Amino acid sequence: MTYFEQLHPWCIIRSYPSKECIVVARFRRHNEATAYLQVLQRKLNNVKFAVKFDPQT
Repeated sequence: MTYFEQLHPWCIIRSYPSKECIVVARFRRHNEATAYLQVLQRKLNNVKFAVKFDPQT
């Protein structure tokens, strides 16, 4: 895990039908991630996104 990932544990994940997931953006705070998620969902109605906490391993 990189230093940037350690500082930004909240992720927005895009899910694909083939069960593949891609990290779209990373944030330091949960409220920032959910606000950006709302913007993405307004712009891209039919694309599925989720907020995930990615703790340090």
